[in-house]
Parts: sequence; structure tokens; C-alpha cells
Amino acid sequence: MNETSLRQLLDRLAAGDLSVDAAVESLRTLPFEDLGFAQLDHHRALRWGFPEVIFCAGKTPEQVAGIVERLAARGPRVLGTRASIEQFDAARAVVPDLQYHALARCLWLDREPATAPRPGVVIAAAGTSDLPVVEEAALTLTLMGHAPHRIVDVGV
Repeated sequence: MNETSLRQLLDRLAAGDLSVDAAVESLRTLPFEDLGFAQLDHHRALRWGFPEVIFCAGKTPEQVAGIVERLAARGPRVLGTRASIEQFDAARAVVPDLQYHALARCLWLDREPATAPRPGVVIAAAGTSDLPVVEEAALTLTLMGHAPHRIVDVGV
């Protein structure tokens, strides 16, 4: 849940379009949701301006799918790093509009309306073997609203 969705929930409650019980149910897992194998922080976007990022390495495809499903149900953005194609396929089965960047090894969802990017950030990398990390950083910056400027193969 981000500030916009919290305000929308409260507006619906104030307007009588949402019952108190339904509002309580929506707020029940704030700020954390226990999936048994992960504790999801649904208030991270409220505190830091960006939701919790999933570090997919070491998780099963089913675990990643479960995390993605819950985060996507509660907020407009999801980012998973170090994701395999198997993890993406499992997650996309439950969130069909999920995207995948093979070189960056990231899965992501962005349902927020596009806004003008904030000031750019330079990503400098020593060589072409660093391209996966460069693209992971670029995608992360883009989802955070910054324009990435890549400088690759600067040498060591």
C-alpha cells in the first residue's frame, strides 16, 4: 500500500462506499504480512517511497510467485532482482502483466501512471561482463523515477 492507495481507501470509507469491516480487512495486514516463508513489508513504500524489493536468488519459483502475487495485490509496483526465467514464469502465472528483463535478471510490474523522470543517475561499469548489473541498476532507477545514464566498458 502506498500513500495514494491509503488515501483512496480512506476516501471510500468517508464517502460510505466501503464498510468499516472492509476497511479493517484491507488494513489488517499492515504493515506486515506473514506468508510463512516471508514477511512482506507493505508499508515500505509509505516510509521510503518505493516498495519492498524481492531478492529472488535462493527462493523457489513458488515462493517468488507467492510474494509477487501479494505485493501486486497491495501496490502498483513490484521489483524482483536476480530472478530466473523459471521464477518469472511461475510469478507471471498469477500476475499476467508481470514483465521480465533477461539481461538484468529482473521481473517487474509498474501500474503507476508515467511521470516525468527525476534527475538522471550515471551508472558506470568497467566492462561488458558487468552489463547484467548495469541493466539491473538501470531498471531499478527507472522504476524509482530516475533516468539512468549508462557508461559501459570504461576499463579497469
